[in-house]
Amino acid sequence: MAKKYDASDIVVLEGIEPVRKRPAMYIGGTDKTGLHHLVWEILDNGIDEVINGYATTIMVELDKNRNGIRLTDNGRGIPVDLHKKHKKSALEIIMTTLHAGGKFETGSYIHSGGLHGVGASVVNALSVHLEVTVKRDGREWTQSYKAGKPQGSVKKGAAVRGTGTSVYFRPDPAIFGKHTAFDPTLLKDTLEAKSYLHKGLKITFKDGTTGETHHFVHEQGIEEYLTKLVKDRGKRPTADFVFYLDKKLQNNVGNGDGFAMEVALQWTDEPAEFIRSYVNGVATVSGGTHELGLRAGIVKAVRNYMDTHNLTPKGLSIQAEDIREGLAVVLSVLILNPQFQGQTKERLNNPEVQSLVDNTIRPALENFLNVNKTIAETLVGRMILAARAREASREASKAVMRKSAVSHRLNLPGKLTDCQSTDPGISELFVVEGDSAGGTAKQGRDLKTQAIFPIRGKVLNTEELTLGKVVENKELADLVKVLGCGIGKDFDLKKLRYHKIVLLMDADIDGYHISTLLLTFFFRHMSELIKHGHVFIAQPPLYRIDIGKEVLWAGSDEEKERVLSEARSNAKPTISRFKGLGEMFPQQLKETTLNPATRRLLKVELQDELHTDRTFHDLMGKRTEARYEFLMANATLADNLDV
Repeated sequence: MAKKYDASDIVVLEGIEPVRKRPAMYIGGTDKTGLHHLVWEILDNGIDEVINGYATTIMVELDKNRNGIRLTDNGRGIPVDLHKKHKKSALEIIMTTLHAGGKFETGSYIHSGGLHGVGASVVNALSVHLEVTVKRDGREWTQSYKAGKPQGSVKKGAAVRGTGTSVYFRPDPAIFGKHTAFDPTLLKDTLEAKSYLHKGLKITFKDGTTGETHHFVHEQGIEEYLTKLVKDRGKRPTADFVFYLDKKLQNNVGNGDGFAMEVALQWTDEPAEFIRSYVNGVATVSGGTHELGLRAGIVKAVRNYMDTHNLTPKGLSIQAEDIREGLAVVLSVLILNPQFQGQTKERLNNPEVQSLVDNTIRPALENFLNVNKTIAETLVGRMILAARAREASREASKAVMRKSAVSHRLNLPGKLTDCQSTDPGISELFVVEGDSAGGTAKQGRDLKTQAIFPIRGKVLNTEELTLGKVVENKELADLVKVLGCGIGKDFDLKKLRYHKIVLLMDADIDGYHISTLLLTFFFRHMSELIKHGHVFIAQPPLYRIDIGKEVLWAGSDEEKERVLSEARSNAKPTISRFKGLGEMFPQQLKETTLNPATRRLLKVELQDELHTDRTFHDLMGKRTEARYEFLMANATLADNLDV
């Protein structure tokens, strides 16, 4: 009999209860990215005060244990007077009510990154403790909260000078689990980036984990920021210049002060383009209409210059990708009513911004090229070389693809043990470390849906390598053939033969290194596989634990201790540690790692492409000092090292 379903089954979540029930809707998830999104929400409120001319300083203080953080600005301070309709302090309403704030109308804020009125209340809802201190009207006002609920009324304190808002909070472990420790390096990098975006803004970061204090202030703004990014990435400018444009247009978007755009760009020796964009001070890691307008405007400006001066070689087609190759850009736009994709504001959707950016950058850049012909000719020469290299790489990739089979399998690498199914939706490819593990996996797999592709040890490090060099490597060329979707400009996701690509390596330092090398290859040359959720990392067990007649598995020392502590039997446990996948019996590998019903897979996701790009560059690139700096900055965060 069907369960009765009536009005009594309808649950109405009031106040900020929905945030605690469905946090991912508001911060994207409860992992490291979601945790730091709490900081960005409060930080963006302070930045909004800066953008609108009410604040000049921001201080961020991280607790020693990394579980608590305070952000303070010298803006106007959150209003504390009584709200006529709700009969509560405006401070309490803002901190405890979704969609409450001063940014829905243009009177208090001309430009703002936080338009939904949910930022502060979301942070409050997801914090085990939060305290707000406001300086305004000659007094200090405070109120504290627990899981979003006020722990008393707003308290009026002593007389003070100045104005501003200070928010201290600790994320709730009940929401975030183990992910409650903030990353000092990520905080430092983000705060430094914000200081470049807003000329004259002084940001102070007090790192409680080291006792160090960092001061950020950059009078040259994004022009200086671009130079730093290019240098940090180990790239060299094609020509010694930075094109900089600061433009404000009146009454172009809605009402008020309209549209403002600031951009700095130059070409480098990098084989790809690099764009870091912001809208009203918020990083748009997934781009949007402002980036589309930027790309279009740059290409049009260069094409017009080349056509005017008849610089295109006969028989060679210069594509947009050739013009943009090596392009490094920092773009910042201010608009009245930004339409972001989701609460996490990763992408700008305003359609009118595309033409505004396009029409602003195109004439300015074209004029710059005409005035600086020596620089322009150097850049055009670089673009012609990029076009010739593209055609050469295309031929190289075609050589790889010529023998690959999408609909048939006659020419696939012999070491591939393919599955019976030709349906990519249910087919899985296990990239396995070594022939021994490959043999075990072949015997334990599902013949119908699981294919096995063994590789020999550590593959080529493809960081900073051109596509031509990559496809010359037989191991990676064979992998491209197996996947069937091509590489580089010939990549076609529709031709992918397996919708699950699983990296199956030993649970040791060498296995992790091989996985990292493969992830570098996918990120640099087949990033769409990651973006569309096709890449996974298997989690084979490290320990087999026999307790009486019960067989248990553990993937780490911590899990082993937990399994032993939770064991119901009083029998003495027998613990076996696997040195590698080849030591496991096929049935064991099937039960623990291959069977979809019992296995554990980690899905590889690209949550912040810019931060990921920098991480791969620092850890896998040629600059040893970048790796040294990373290790020194993060050494204290390591709980266990496999050495």
